[in-house]
Formats: sequence, C-alpha cells, structure tokens
Amino acid sequence: MKKVIVLLMITSFSFAQEVKRKLVWEENFNKKEVNETFWNFELGDGCPNLCGYGNNERQIYTKTNHEFKDGNLIIEARKEGSKYTSTKITTKGKKEFKYGRIEARAKLPVGHGLWPAFWMLGANIDEVKWPKTGEIDILEYIGRDPHMVYTTLHTQASHGNTINTKRTPFPAIEEGYHVYAIEWTKDKIDFFVDQTLVYTFNPEVKNEDTWPFDKPFYIILNLAIGGNFGGPEVDDNVLPQKFYIDYVRVYQ
Repeated sequence: MKKVIVLLMITSFSFAQEVKRKLVWEENFNKKEVNETFWNFELGDGCPNLCGYGNNERQIYTKTNHEFKDGNLIIEARKEGSKYTSTKITTKGKKEFKYGRIEARAKLPVGHGLWPAFWMLGANIDEVKWPKTGEIDILEYIGRDPHMVYTTLHTQASHGNTINTKRTPFPAIEEGYHVYAIEWTKDKIDFFVDQTLVYTFNPEVKNEDTWPFDKPFYIILNLAIGGNFGGPEVDDNVLPQKFYIDYVRVYQ
C-alpha cells in the first residue's frame, strides 16, 4: 500500500510540474520556406573572420541546401564538384531564451564526415566572444562514431576544450526520430535523449567563467561536414545525406 501511495505522489508531482510548464515558442516547419521572422541564414565558409568556423569544417553554407516536406525542415549535405555544401540557421537577435526546456525532434544523417547539431550560443557573443559567451550543445552526432550522442558545454573556464561533456551510446539512434532536449534552470542543465537523462552540468562554483548560462541564448541548427570533430575525412559515397528536423519547442 505504501508503495502505491508513493508512486501516486511521484506521478502527481511530475504531472503538476508538466502542467506548470508553458509552451512559449515553437517552430513546426510547416511553411514552404524558412520563416525569417524567427531564423537567420548563416552563409559561406566562415571566412575571412573564422574560416572553417574555427574547426576546419569543409562545408559552404547556402540558402539552397534545404527543403520542407511533411512538416520537416530537411537540411541536405551535398558534394557539388570539389565543394561541400549545407545549410545553417540561427535565431540570433530574433528568438533568444533564458532557462526552460528546449527540445527538438530530429532524424539523423549517417556517414563518415557528417556532423549534425542542435545547439545554442550566448546572445552576447559579439561583445564577449567565444567561449566566454558559453555554448550548449544539446545534440551532436558524428558519423565516424556511430550509435553515440554527444552532449557538451563550453565555458571560459574550459578554455574551449571539450571537458564538460558526455558521450552516450544509443544503439538505434540512427533509426527514426528522437527528441533531444535540455532542462535549464538557474542552478543546472540536464540533457535528455528521448526520456533518458544523459548528462547534468552543475558546477559547484558558479561565476562568469564557469557558469555563463544565466543570460539569454539563441538556437542553431546545422549540418557540418568534416572538420576537427566531424572528420577530417569525408566519405563522399554517402552523399547526399539529410538531417530531418520535425520541430523545435521552448517551454518555460
């Protein structure tokens, strides 16, 4: 009997928490083009300021490497002659969020050299630069390391090194859609894949170098090719490959 009561209490508490959370923004990709009220295109190869986007990535971002179908944004990585092309969009300056649950439902591309990501950067990046601005990588997947999901944070204290991170095995992660999310409060950030808690970041000492996560961040979706993390080699035989994003939602 006691077990039943405890279970009911836990269930009720969880339900109450869910009821209190409010959907404050969503993007369902149900239009025929990118909604530039919410999103910006990032174009080119990062040059001259940050060639290869600081990671020796090989793609050129365009406005033509994506499509909309069945309520999905589909970003396509291609080899076009000697060039690799893809798409990257951000909500910088348009939709920025502090705390809450930020999630996306997506289906991954596969193949050596591919690097799809759903992530966030501090809205003050132009003033304080990276990594002081902070970075939250909700989803990173690299084709050379199949069946693994990476969740990572970058701060000034880590000097851009990947030390606040978790590499989590999911044998069927390449199959179908999965939900990638964070639960972000003033005290910690929890990372989830579907219903599984995979990583918690909660530094004991919180200051501007260890915890830049007390201000608004914007959202980024992209499919990189090659680079220090995603590559360096790229298997051209797998291209083109598609990164499907069903939705992005923010609850607070």
